[in-house]
Amino acid sequence: MKTSSSLIENLKSVFAAIVIPAEIALAIVIYLYVLGNPENFQGGDPANNPLPGNYQGIVYKGGFIVPLLIGLLMIVITFAIERLLTIMRANGKGSVRNFIRNIKSLISSNHLDEAIVACDKQKGSVANVVKAGLSKYDQLSKNTLMDTDKKILMIQKDIEETTQLEMPMLEKNLVIIATIASIATLMGLLGTVLGMIKAFAALATAGAPDAVALANGISEALINTALGIGTSALAIICYNFFTSKIDALTYGIDEASYSIIQNFTAHSKTDLK
Repeated sequence: MKTSSSLIENLKSVFAAIVIPAEIALAIVIYLYVLGNPENFQGGDPANNPLPGNYQGIVYKGGFIVPLLIGLLMIVITFAIERLLTIMRANGKGSVRNFIRNIKSLISSNHLDEAIVACDKQKGSVANVVKAGLSKYDQLSKNTLMDTDKKILMIQKDIEETTQLEMPMLEKNLVIIATIASIATLMGLLGTVLGMIKAFAALATAGAPDAVALANGISEALINTALGIGTSALAIICYNFFTSKIDALTYGIDEASYSIIQNFTAHSKTDLK
């Protein structure tokens, strides 16, 4: 089990190392050859102003920060999909809430074999942790020589070890989404500030005030802010959604673990009497 988990962790690390630079490179290609298509600009020249109402040309004029922001947006979407698939696998084949309710019922009636079968059917991280606790429960319940407190500690240890193997896989790559949530807005503001500096510098060197050129320059600069805020908002929503899902899974594991320990303790006391 440890070998399998280690392999999955390595694959996920390789996935992140490949996806991030690849999507930044793809964003640069989109910026240069899609947004920067000469057909989007007056006279067919990207150095000129964009055609009226041509948003691709307007976004292109946002400057070199734009492809970075597009890359960050693509990374957020990619890792959001990857996290969603991971959490769906962790949930297993059915409702976690119904699974925990069923397990608690089977444990209370001391149907351990049926509970283990239910774990095999459910699959996923929660089922793996519960099955580890139940298997140790079943094994130790047949041992009449060991002290009850030691048995309980061994069950808790098995549950904790399995949880430590499963939970990092759920939280993997969330730090990437959280980091983008923090830096996307700042990068957008940086692009806007640089664009405003460029617009006013061009206006100053032109001599005569040009309201149209100034308006274009400001709108192009604000593209960075819009992209940055939009990317950051999406990243925050995704991060909060996934952390809430992970918290729910953790609560389910804790609830089932508590039931296993409590039931084992109760049966041990009954056997002593």
